[in-house]
Parts: sequence; structure tokens; C-alpha cells
Amino acid sequence: METGILKFPAHLLEGYGRYLGKGFVRYKETHERLAVYGQTPEVMVVSCCDSRVTPEGIFNVGPGELFVVRNVANLVPPYEDTEGQHGTSAAIEFAVEGLKVKHIVVMGHGQCGGVKAFRENANAPLATGKFIGRWIKLLEPAAIAMACMPIDKADDPQLAMEYAGIRQSLKNLLTFPFIEQAVQQGVLELHGAWFDIGSGEFRVMDPETGKFEPVRPEANLG
Repeated sequence: METGILKFPAHLLEGYGRYLGKGFVRYKETHERLAVYGQTPEVMVVSCCDSRVTPEGIFNVGPGELFVVRNVANLVPPYEDTEGQHGTSAAIEFAVEGLKVKHIVVMGHGQCGGVKAFRENANAPLATGKFIGRWIKLLEPAAIAMACMPIDKADDPQLAMEYAGIRQSLKNLLTFPFIEQAVQQGVLELHGAWFDIGSGEFRVMDPETGKFEPVRPEANLG
């Protein structure tokens, strides 16, 4: 009879072994400090749950440096004072009210499956799924805003919608009373960003224009 350990994916256990021997040892003192004193990250990242996009890897940070929530299409729902399970909103509340983060980064990415499902509507395999279909409807205001006042070139509708979704999530963040207050007090800043899986290019949204500009790493080397 197989035990639970034997049924567990072998490559994950092998990876854990390598992590324990190298990665954990590298940050051993950090882990010990985090275990005793708790976490104090200054940055929260709202990222897609796409397996190709890993915030900790992209930003090359260690344990305790980022507070991350991941969901389909890196969406932030508008504030709702209703009954129900609001996972992303709960994480945001904890980050701002509990951890007192100084920055929230909404990070989208190229070829996002959630955005594609929204754009293709019923033609996409998961667009009408019981949970995914409802979730990606959060992009509807973004699509309307994009149609009424386009900021990006229309030659790449997928990319334009990815950008629009990030902008909408930033707008939705400001519907949370405690976020609006923190921003007005100058203790919290909101940022939009986008990552290209194939090239590794990283773009940041200009808060004044709403346009996404590529980051030039060579300018930040020192």
C-alpha cells in the first residue's frame, strides 16, 4: 500500500531536497529571524497565477521581502462590503492594514490566459467556466475604458487589454477606503507593471500618462 509520501510528486521532493541543502542554508539566518519576529515586507505584488510568472524570481528577492497574492489575470476586484469569500481583498486588507506595506504593485504579463479568455469570450475553453467566467468579467470596465479612450496602439489587442486590466485594477484599489486614505496620507504608493515571459522585458506604468515604458536595467547597475 502506497503512503502519502510515495504518492507525492517525486520531482517536488527532489526539489525540496536541493532547496534545503542550498537555498534554505543561504537564507538560514533570515528564516530564523522571520520565524521569531514575523514578516515586515514593504511591497505587495498582485500577480497572475500563471506558472511562468514568479514575482520573487523576477525581482530576485529573498524570503520575507514580498507579500504576494496571485490570481487569474492579476485582477483586483472593486471594494465590496458584502458577505462571501473575498480572497484577494482579504490579502490586500492584511497587507495594508496589518503589514503596513508602502507599495502595491499590480503586475501583468504577456500572453495572459485570463485576458485571452475574456477577449475570446465563449470561444475560449474556460471563458464560460463557473468560476473563471465570473472572475474575468472584472475586465469589462477595462474593455469599456479602452474602447472609449484608447491609450495604446490597437495593433496588438491582447497587449492593450493586458495593460487595460492593470489600469483597472489600480482604479479598483482606490475604491478600498483604507487604501484611498493611505495614498492620500502619502504612506502608500500604487504601481502598474508588465512582464514579458519570452524576452524577460519589464515595463512600468507612468502614473501621469498611463503608458507602459520599458525599464533599462543598465541604468540601475551600480
